[in-house]
Amino acid sequence: MFRDAQRFISRCDACQRQGNISKRNEMPQTFILEVEVFDVWGIDFMGPFPSSYGNEYILVAVDYVSKWVEALASPTNDARMVVKMFKSIIFPRFGVPRIVISDGGSHFINKVFANLLRKNGVKHKVSTPYHPQTNGQVEISNREIKNIL
Repeated sequence: MFRDAQRFISRCDACQRQGNISKRNEMPQTFILEVEVFDVWGIDFMGPFPSSYGNEYILVAVDYVSKWVEALASPTNDARMVVKMFKSIIFPRFGVPRIVISDGGSHFINKVFANLLRKNGVKHKVSTPYHPQTNGQVEISNREIKNIL
């Protein structure tokens, strides 16, 4: 197979004209975003699970740099719990982040949460629908938490 590919490339006019691109001629790569620990958090809800002490959901927040995980058991998956997590856990313990990444759920896309982020100068990025890899760090943490449970 290697010989077939080599033979094809050696006879291809466009391939021969293009030639090799050396590392020297490549475009330099630039950082998309420079962040420090606790600057970027991903958030997601897990559940519903069988009720335990009245809680059926788990709100998971993961720092993208350190991979630190914060989880909050919750009876509901609503905006009130998201705001509570940020006001009582994220902001006091880790400071105000620069970016929060979430899916497009109504518990993350609402006026209450948007106002909290705007007042604190936090940018909210929403992951692509039907593409959970966009918020991959949280999805990995969700899988690990499910394995523990």
